Amino acid sequence: MKTNILHSVFLFTLAGYIFFCLSGCASIISKEIRRQVVEELTLSVVAKAPESYKGKTVLWSGVIINSINLKEGTMIEVLQKPPDFRGEPKDVDYSEGRFLILDPRYLDVAIYTRGRKITVAGVVRGKKVRPLGEVEYTYPLISAKEIYLWPVEREERYYPFCPYWYPPWRYYPYGHPRWW
Repeated sequence: MKTNILHSVFLFTLAGYIFFCLSGCASIISKEIRRQVVEELTLSVVAKAPESYKGKTVLWSGVIINSINLKEGTMIEVLQKPPDFRGEPKDVDYSEGRFLILDPRYLDVAIYTRGRKITVAGVVRGKKVRPLGEVEYTYPLISAKEIYLWPVEREERYYPFCPYWYPPWRYYPYGHPRWW
């Protein structure tokens, strides 16, 4: 009898733990858009022939290089980075290249600024050739359906040890004040 109760409590606790772990892993891009994504269309595949993939939905992530507001909307240049299990770009020294996002909305370029991590689901519109240094670079152009701008990671502040948080006799020789 006691074993059955402990077994039931254990299973209930395990089920609750699994539920809370999985509910915390919700995707940042809606389920409807994720169903439309063609998983095998990586940036390296699309970059070879962007015109042949027009109309296909992709899900890419990376780091913003530049953003500018145009008549058509906001153009964001992104350095692709591989996503982790949540879709957040990994902080690695590897990339498949760069791509452009065109969002028809006005996005403030002071917020969508250099160095911010971004994940986008959108439709391939073709290519756009722009100068990159002294070469002409062919960027795959994505029309954004959903964009997720990852929060800025704040560095934790380190506060040095403060001796006044402990009883004063702790800092005297032999562990007690001299007048004792």
